[in-house]
Amino acid sequence: MKDRNVWILSFAVIATSMVILISLSGCIRKVPEDPHTVERTIISDGLLRTYRIHIPPNLPENSTPALLFVLHGGGGTGEGMERSLTLGGFNTFSDEQDVLVVYPDGIEKNWNDGRTNVSDPAHEQQIDDVGFFTLLIENLSEEFSVDPNRIFATGISNGAMMSYRLAIELPEKIAAIAPVAGALPIDLVSFNRSNIPISVCVLSGTQDPLVPWEGGLVGFPRNPRGIVLSVQDSVMYWVEHNNCVNTPNSTLLPDSDPKDKTWVQQDIYSYGQNNTEVVLYTIYNGGHTWPDGLQYLPESLVGRTTHDINANNVIWDFFLTHPKE
Repeated sequence: MKDRNVWILSFAVIATSMVILISLSGCIRKVPEDPHTVERTIISDGLLRTYRIHIPPNLPENSTPALLFVLHGGGGTGEGMERSLTLGGFNTFSDEQDVLVVYPDGIEKNWNDGRTNVSDPAHEQQIDDVGFFTLLIENLSEEFSVDPNRIFATGISNGAMMSYRLAIELPEKIAAIAPVAGALPIDLVSFNRSNIPISVCVLSGTQDPLVPWEGGLVGFPRNPRGIVLSVQDSVMYWVEHNNCVNTPNSTLLPDSDPKDKTWVQQDIYSYGQNNTEVVLYTIYNGGHTWPDGLQYLPESLVGRTTHDINANNVIWDFFLTHPKE
């Protein structure tokens, strides 16, 4: 009987993990196909890679658009990420402000974000995702004359951790990142980073059941997926890197939706090298969710979704004001 109970518990954990990962891909909510988003392929490191790109319909000739990468979570897809974002997501900003928005796909729905002892093909096969993004930047820059000072990356969970890796390994190309519900993998801390500063905007919940606020093992206890720093230590890593002030300008934001039982504090670490900043949005009682996005699974599984801030707006406003100098 004991063995049977252990088997049932293990099956439940695995099944729940799969549902959460599928949900993070945006499969629960389908929105109409965007006619200005196209599927593309590219060969990177001998592998056929796929991505979706939203091209503004009225992109002027001889323009130099910004380039934004939006990275799905583990188990997700670029299409799912695009369709899961509320109110048109970043495609709305794309059409209004001439921004190329790219939703790339990880290998077997995962990114090699630098964590070790993670059992998925992207990590086990040491997929060169940094090389993949380097190639995308080079090709899209040549095709669209992308502004080299306005290349950005955001993502959730595994996608958030991959954006951290891009900031560490491609700071000469990436101007700013905005990781959501993801902390810095401890395996990246010892990477021989450059001295190039990069602006960082972090959005994380204090009650995230998958990427713990205090750091440690990612995922469920019976299915760990590497180790991360605490959210605060992840922030201070970049504060130190950019030589920002150590004491932030802190603001408790209006609790515009008391029903969600969350509240948000904004901490701005300013005066970094080359006018870089590090900003932390602490979502008290928030879970493993996209702020003002969908409550894609019950709170008992993924935690609460705040509606006090909208991640799409917060992230894009941050990128607008933090180009590379």
